Amino acid sequence: MLVISQGAKLFRGHAMSVLDDFKLSGKVAVVTGSGQGIGRGIAWGLAEAGCDVVINARRKEDLEITAKGIEERGRKALIYDADIRDNSEKLGDLAVDSFGSLDIWVNNVGGSDEKKTRTLIDTPDDTFRNQLELNLTTAFQGAKAAAKRMSSGGAIINISSGAGMRGSPFTGPYAAAKAGMLNMTETLAIELAPKIRVNAVSPGPVVTEAFAEVLGADGAEEEIAATIPLGFLGTPDDIAAAVVFLASPASRWITGRNLLVAGGRTHRAYQYQARLEEDSGQD
Repeated sequence: MLVISQGAKLFRGHAMSVLDDFKLSGKVAVVTGSGQGIGRGIAWGLAEAGCDVVINARRKEDLEITAKGIEERGRKALIYDADIRDNSEKLGDLAVDSFGSLDIWVNNVGGSDEKKTRTLIDTPDDTFRNQLELNLTTAFQGAKAAAKRMSSGGAIINISSGAGMRGSPFTGPYAAAKAGMLNMTETLAIELAPKIRVNAVSPGPVVTEAFAEVLGADGAEEEIAATIPLGFLGTPDDIAAAVVFLASPASRWITGRNLLVAGGRTHRAYQYQARLEEDSGQD
């Protein structure tokens, strides 16, 4: 016997276009770390798809720019300017109290408060712990806050990294945290199904303020682009498009997966080692 769920649409006929499945009209989204870069791009992308968006970062002035972009796209924006560490529950309450529901949660906050690169054995314990807290624990807390409030189902999307999919010399703590995020994504997807879908997006090299700060050296962008099969660096819009897909009904049959958005690059380049040597030479 063939069993077809009520939500399945095997034959659309002429009543609906597949493009309608990419729309998120009337949905409410939370995007952490959305003051700049990839997070801002995600917030704007979700707004363009129809979401009202609760945005979070530590710097209010950055969030005000993101909020303006959301409003220019015809949607409502709500600012929560605070360190997300241990504040996910407050962020979740703010979303539901202000907009009445919560449908999409994007765990984007991450990166590093320290911009120097070093080997794992040269990494202080506190630095390692801080990287796990910023890049992994916040996603764990965010997923819990989201799941409690998605009474009608929803989508959780974790922004990981290509660094978490392989050995990543000189950025080991960050990569270890992102690898943990990928495992956590699969576990959550199984535990929260069928009500809530959980997926990850792993960006490759994307031009952002933080990316430029870590690289430092002039001309590094061209060097890295040469390692990418498609021949160019990504943008926040490239990541936003992947998030909109995974948040939308277009991906209704996808959960527990990681989408690598990296222009075809699957192997680590070695630009970080050169940066480390330069830093060491200045000590």
